[in-house]
Amino acid sequence: MTVRVAFQLQIAPDRVDEYVARHSPVWPEMLAEIAAAGRRNYSLFLDRDNARLFGYYETDDDDAAQAYLAASPVAAEWEASMAPFFVGLDGRPDQAATPLAEVFNLHDQLTASVTDHESDAS
Repeated sequence: MTVRVAFQLQIAPDRVDEYVARHSPVWPEMLAEIAAAGRRNYSLFLDRDNARLFGYYETDDDDAAQAYLAASPVAAEWEASMAPFFVGLDGRPDQAATPLAEVFNLHDQLTASVTDHESDAS
């Protein structure tokens, strides 16, 4: 079953441009580790006005993905290089980001709607 994960981080406002530049592109070794951890459809979105970063990815097992990256020397090096960009963060950015609760998903509700409609028709 696919798990959808969203998180947010606060970037130091004076470092936003450098943060964006560091992701253009991300180290190939780090990209490979993210994929090997089982994360997919991974995106980061930035609200430049507030220096607020929003991230999203999908995985089959988030605990396993987190454990894989926590043990990865490549991820540790990447996260150490990125940590100075964030404000109010205790620990590695990939492990300490503020998780967001999902309150709506179009696919899930459409699927439930079809299932409910089929049940009503019976």
